[in-house]
Order: sequence, then C-alpha cells, then structure tokens
Amino acid sequence: MEVSRTRALRGPNMWSRHTAIEAVVHCTPAEQSIADMPEFEARLRALFPSIGALRPASAQRTPITLAHVLEQATLALQAQAGCPVTFSHTHITSEPGSYQVVVEYSEEDVGRMAFEAACKLVEAARDGGSFDADATLKALRDLDEDVRLGPSTGSIVNAAVARGVPYRRLTQGSLVQFGWGAKQRRIWAAEVDATSAVSESIAQDKDLCKRLLQSAGVPVPTGRPVSSIDDAWDAALEIGLPVVVKPQDGNQGKGVTVNVVTREHMEIAYKAADEIGQVMVEKFLPGSDYRLLVVGDKLVAAARRDPPHVIGDGVLTVKQLVDKVNADPKRGDGHATSLTKIRFDDIAVARLTQQNLTPDSVPEKGQRVILRNNANLSTGGTATDVTDDVHPDVAARAIAAAQVVGLHVCGVDVVAESVLRPLEEINGGIVEVNAAPGLRMHLSPSYGKGRNVGEAIIAHLYGHGHKSEDGRIPVVAVTGTNGKTTTSRLIAHLFATCGLKVGMTNTDGVYVDGRQIDSGDCSGPKSARNVLMHPDVEAAVFETARGGVLREGLGFDRCQVAVVTNLGAGDHLGMNFLNTVEELALVKRVIVQNVAPNGYAVLNAADPIVANMAGTCPGQIIFFAADRHHPLMATHRAQGKRCVYVDGDQLVAAQGSWRENIPLRDIPITRGGAIGFQVENAMASVAAAWGVGLDWDTIRRGVASFANDADNAPGRFNVMDYRGATVIADYGHNADAMRALVAAVEALPASKRSVVISGAGDRRDEDIREQTVILGAAFDEVILFQDACQRGREDGEVLALLRQGLEGASRTRYIEEIRGEFIAIDAALARLQPGELCLVLVDQVEEALAHLAQRIQAG
Repeated sequence: MEVSRTRALRGPNMWSRHTAIEAVVHCTPAEQSIADMPEFEARLRALFPSIGALRPASAQRTPITLAHVLEQATLALQAQAGCPVTFSHTHITSEPGSYQVVVEYSEEDVGRMAFEAACKLVEAARDGGSFDADATLKALRDLDEDVRLGPSTGSIVNAAVARGVPYRRLTQGSLVQFGWGAKQRRIWAAEVDATSAVSESIAQDKDLCKRLLQSAGVPVPTGRPVSSIDDAWDAALEIGLPVVVKPQDGNQGKGVTVNVVTREHMEIAYKAADEIGQVMVEKFLPGSDYRLLVVGDKLVAAARRDPPHVIGDGVLTVKQLVDKVNADPKRGDGHATSLTKIRFDDIAVARLTQQNLTPDSVPEKGQRVILRNNANLSTGGTATDVTDDVHPDVAARAIAAAQVVGLHVCGVDVVAESVLRPLEEINGGIVEVNAAPGLRMHLSPSYGKGRNVGEAIIAHLYGHGHKSEDGRIPVVAVTGTNGKTTTSRLIAHLFATCGLKVGMTNTDGVYVDGRQIDSGDCSGPKSARNVLMHPDVEAAVFETARGGVLREGLGFDRCQVAVVTNLGAGDHLGMNFLNTVEELALVKRVIVQNVAPNGYAVLNAADPIVANMAGTCPGQIIFFAADRHHPLMATHRAQGKRCVYVDGDQLVAAQGSWRENIPLRDIPITRGGAIGFQVENAMASVAAAWGVGLDWDTIRRGVASFANDADNAPGRFNVMDYRGATVIADYGHNADAMRALVAAVEALPASKRSVVISGAGDRRDEDIREQTVILGAAFDEVILFQDACQRGREDGEVLALLRQGLEGASRTRYIEEIRGEFIAIDAALARLQPGELCLVLVDQVEEALAHLAQRIQAG
C-alpha cells in the first residue's frame, strides 16, 4: 500500500460539504481484497478493537481493500478520540489498484495525524507488527484539545453557525472572523472588535477601574496599591482585616487571595500576586462570589462561584480526597472540560492551616474543607447558575460598570450575601470587571441551567429579531469550460454600476474596487478567502476553476448565485482521474450544490450536462440559452420560472408573463449579436445580476458600459485595428473555444484570415490535435509557436501535434513554425494586409497584449 498524495479539503468539495483529508492510495493486487489476506482482520481487531464493521465503498458491491480499511480506521480513530466526525468515502478510480480515500476532519492537524496513524495501523495488521492504540488515541485527544477552539470562543462560533453567519479562524488561537467583507466582525475569545484597547487596559488596572466605578456610583470595596509585604500588611491594618490581595493588572483570578487575616498568610498572598504584577490590597467583602455577564446593555447570565473544596469521609486524607475529586473525567487541566482540576499548592496548604488542617489530615465525615478562598473555575471551583435570581438593581449596577469601563462583553465580579437584593442594602460590591470573560461557567455550570451566551454575543454583533443579519455579502461563483473570465468581469462590472465595492478573482488576478491587488491565476479558494477578508468588499465575484476545487475545495461555504457557462467537450481531461465530461461535471457542479436556499443557479440549458446540474441545487434555477424554443427553456417558462434567451435582436429575461428586453446593439461585447459566445456570456451575466436582485436600470447601464478591451477583459476577444486590418487577441485554449472563435470570426468580414496558436502541454494528444483540425478549416494561414512552458512535454512535441491536426486541412494553405510567442506575433503582423483578419491566441496574456499594443501604436 502506497500513499502518493494527501490533501486537506478546507471547504465544500466534490465529495461533500465537510472539511476532509483526501489521499490517493495505491494497493497491490494482493491488497485489493482483505478476503485474500488470511489473519488480517483478526490482527486488525486485536490492535484496534474499536474500528467497527468493515465495509466496501457506499453502494458498491466490491471487495474490501486496504484503502477501505484505511478510510474506516482514520474515521474511527478520530471518533474514539472525541472528534465530531461522521463522513468517509473511498472512491475506486479508473486506474487499477488506485483509490481516493476521503475522511472528514473537525481539526485539520488532528485529521492528518489520524490518517498517518491509520496507515501505521493498517501496515501493522498486514505485516504482523505492533500498534499502541491507547497511546495513539491519547495523542489525538491531546492534539485536539490543543488546537480546537476553547469553550468560550467555541460557543460563539456555534451560535454563529446556527444563525448562518460564516466564520473563519484567523489564527491557531481564538481570533475569529465572522461575516464577509464590509460586514465582517472579529472576536478574540469573548472580546469583540468594537472594544477599544483603552477599555481593556482600564479593566486590567484594578485600582483605576475601581476609582472610575466609584465615581459613577457603583459600590466597590476600599483599598489601595502597595509596594512591599510590609506596606501590604500596613494597608490591611488600615482597611481592616480580613482583606483581599491581588495583582493590580491581572485576569482569570491569577494571583488573587481572599480572606487574608494573618501576617503569614499575607506573605504567601503577596508573593502569589507579585508574580503577576503590581500588588493591591482591598477590603474583604463577606458573602459569596458572583460572576455577572453583561453583553451590550443587557445582563445575559449570572453564576455563583464556590471555591474549590472537598467533603471529608472520615477515611481519606485531604490530599487523597483532592486526588479522588480530580479523577472525575469532567475535570481537566485546561478550559476544555466543564470543570478544572483542583490545584494543590502553597495557597491551598495555607488555606488548610487556617482550618487547622494539613494535607495528611483526615477530615471528619461531612466536613467541608476549603482549598482556596477565591472561586475561579481555573483553580478548581464550581459554578451554580443564578441568572433568574438577580435583582434588577444588581443587574443595573453590573451594566453600569461595564459601560463605565467601555466593555461590550464584560464579566462583572460581585461579592455579596446574595443577588436577590440591591448591593447597597447588604454591603455588597463590585470587586472587578473583566474583558474577554470566560463563558464556561454560564455554558455548562456545575449546577443549574446552562445559558446560550454565545447567541447573546452574536446577537450583539448582528442584531436581534427582524433586524438581525447573517454577515454575508452577495457572492457569485462562476465556472465552466469557456467564458468564465469574461462572465466574471461583466458580473463584477454590473455590481460596480450600482455603486458597490466589488472583490473579484479570476485567472488574471484579484481585484478590489477596480484595483488589482494580486496577479497570476487567482481562480482558487485562497484568493476567494482573501477577498472575503477585505474590509471594503461589498459584493464578490469568484471565477472558480476545477484545479482549486480539487486541491482544496471552495473558499466559501455557499454563494448567492452559481453560474455554469458550459462544459461542452470539457478541458483538462485525463488529469486527476477525470477522464470524461461527466466526471468533470462532478467538480464543476460543486458551486451549484452550495447555492444558498434562497439563491439561484444560472445554468446553460443548451448544454445537457450543465442543465442536469439543476437537480443538485438547493435554491432555484435560471436557465439561459439563445434558443427560446429549446424544450427545457419552454418547460421552465411554462412553470413560471426564470429564463434568459434571445428573441430576434433582443436579449430577454422572462418569468411567467413578465418580460424585460435589452437590445443586443446595446451590449457592445456581442457586436450587435454577431459574436455568439459573447451573447452567451451576456445572458449568463444578466441572469446572475437578476439572481442577486440588481434592478434592471442598473443591469441595462452595466451591460452597455462594459468594454471588452484589453484593460477590462484582457485576452477575451480583444478587437484591435492594425494598418486597416483587424487583429483579435484571445486566450482560447481548447476545442470548444476554437469552435466558438471560428463562429465569431466568420461573422466578421475579411479578405484573408490568419491565426497564431500554440498548445498547452498538459492536454491530451487528441485535444491538442483537435484545435488545429478546427482552425485548419477556417483560416488561410496558421503560424504555430512553441509555448513558453511545455508542461512535461519534450521540446517540439506540442508543435508536432498541432502540425498533425493541420494535415489535410481544407482551407489552410500556409503554415509556419516559430520558437517564441512574440516573434510569432511579429511574423503574423508583418504578413497582414488591409482588410485581412488575424486571430492571436495568446499564451502569456499580459505580456503578449502589451507587445501587441506596442506594435499597433508604432503602426
């Protein structure tokens, strides 16, 4: 068994909507059925009993291969480690013995580790080796805990997902972006982007914070900063014992010691606080410790926090009781579990001393032994939900405290006998306010009802009820064999016409508000994600090539409109196990499968494979085709659904009896309807604009003002004049493109036609030959040039294939072979006479167009 390629599919893909590990696995003939491998399954189950029932690929009556076992082992290892994964699949490829294994992951690092471990497991079972399942599962669990979002951030993300708000994790930590483009918001744990650094600094400075709260009439305990143990003890005596010792700049209860009553206890408390920062001493308020969570201008949750403690049983020592409590699986070392293990350190020992106990003491049965005075969950405390008990005046004081400091999400620490009465009546007070408060105690309290505080934070970011938003901007995804770039550019232009700042990706680069911010082929998911991160973008148009979908999946979870221009005979066949147009369609239709439920798929009704994608769309369909009498179009119209077609010299959008007409003469790229493939591009673009809800005045102005020149659509049927002759530059590079270009060129007058062409070496031999077979019947002269990159071909091999396609050409009478694209262009221009036409099929688009422009300008 050999694994030749492993990929992480980070977005919706041809297998599912799940993020997944995809690997190409090659099995020897002996490994293609475990029925022919004696003892294999028995050894496998002995090594990993939890693997479950082995099965072949879904709905396929085929033998169970090692690839299938690898698939199921990868899924089972993650599931046993506690990861929420359910999807896996093994695809039998057209190459004998080769399989594509796809397994869902929730965290990419964990998925990759599980796959590598599964490989070792399968090899051990095959070869009679060893495999430590327990150690592997522990490593997976530890890694999962390290990399997955903590409970606070995770609850906010889960609330966003439930509302349909897209999210993206920006770091390995807790920095998360919600929404897209201009509607994006960011959080860092439970802190929102609108909270200023000034407010956060005030919250951290406990003395300054307390003075501000006091000035606003919020009850707070008296106290002051101190500079030494002696100063701290003096302050304690001034204030009156007992006191609280804590860092002036701290969080999560670190370094806080309460109920300090002796000089010895003060020394321990001071040391603990001094390790964090400047120390302050303040009056100890009797009562319980409460955490009130304020989001915006609302109190959304409250919990009573009890210090870590154990209950004596008359048999075990204090230390043994602590170890017994910490053995509870609900208690962990960090924040991933609902409870944290009790710390047993110097502070705990000092607290025992106050109770006349030591770690080796055996408390009486039922005796409550306190191990810390502060009740933070991070030190092993417990929480009881009291949200419904909070008096309105107490809630008002907590909200006022958060707003005085300027925190949008604020943990307000209150010490009082209860929260059933106003703080002023029971000598209670607010002792701290906290930025980025932990939410675990409210989500999963030790006792009482959990509160959906994540939803409260998302509601604060994106509104409530009928005013709520989902953080999305209009997104249009465009794919197909030909016409993708022109269609993408025209749709982006239509968005811009109505005043939106548009982000666009295509095979030429990335553009934001008309400015190019990246160059090269940017039709993949990484470029799409970058556009959705840009804070200015109000609408996005993504050319979506097959390569990016295969490599990584989509760069977005769903789109408002998906456009499939055509598939025809396909392109790039014979690569990535895609050998037929039907198989290519499985990749191209991914954008259709991920249309929003209220969105549209814009499909070419004249292309049967494209039209069949309609059945996979969760939204509605807009069909387009030049022939309005096409049976599919006629049926769709009769059902009152949307269609775009050509009627005489008009482009028509129709739904039921409603019609909107745009004269083709008002759509410059079609040259009055003479350029058939541009008419198709215009229909697809108009349908997409209709699908996202642009008004028709905007659509009319947009198509009328879109110039198909080298600046707006480089290499997409750019028509130029050279000494009275017509020169057309285009990036066509497959047989369907050649047919479309021939039809377009034949609509233009010319006394002689010539073409300059090369071929991409990564196409099949027959695909390269077919291009010149088509051109040989339509052009008088053909100049062949060798591409700058042969893509795995030998020198001259592509030229030979192109020359073979011209054998027996019905029209071509002159053929010339030239090394170098620019030299070939110069040779063609030198032969060009007034009234003639030359089609230049450019390879290096920007450079070739710049060269052409220079030659034309020079005359």
